[in-house]
Amino acid sequence: MSFKAGDVIGDYEVVGPLGAGGMGEVYKVRNTLSDRMEAMKVLLPQSVGSAEQAERFLREIRRKLRSTIPTSPPSARLCGTANSS
Repeated sequence: MSFKAGDVIGDYEVVGPLGAGGMGEVYKVRNTLSDRMEAMKVLLPQSVGSAEQAERFLREIRRKLRSTIPTSPPSARLCGTANSS
């Protein structure tokens, strides 16, 4: 399941897609509480085959957050699988 602009996931409203890869999809989202634009990476259901794959997904997110510009606070949200909300 993919998300589309206007979909609401918890405290986030989907603005649009940013990209996709073998394990997941990335969306530009607006935090409805802070009105801040952030990125949300969603693990695709077919990628949830093992604890190893889930850990790899988390490592990718952590690596990306560490590589952001130091003066800019990281903005990311882990949101389970694409078929959960």
